[in-house]
Amino acid sequence: MAMLGLEQERPSGETAWTVLDAANDLGDIITVDACRRVIDADLRGEAPDRSDVAMLSAFFS
Repeated sequence: MAMLGLEQERPSGETAWTVLDAANDLGDIITVDACRRVIDADLRGEAPDRSDVAMLSAFFS
């Protein structure tokens, strides 16, 4: 995930928004939900769940 400009423990909200847009376009509801949880955690200043971070990184694989 480092090559995406993401920290391992806490991806940026901006990256989550990018993935959210793409996942919406593809109709990938599971990834959309994970993105929303990551964005919510980012807005609260908390670390997102590892499973949600893995979902975001897998989207680029």
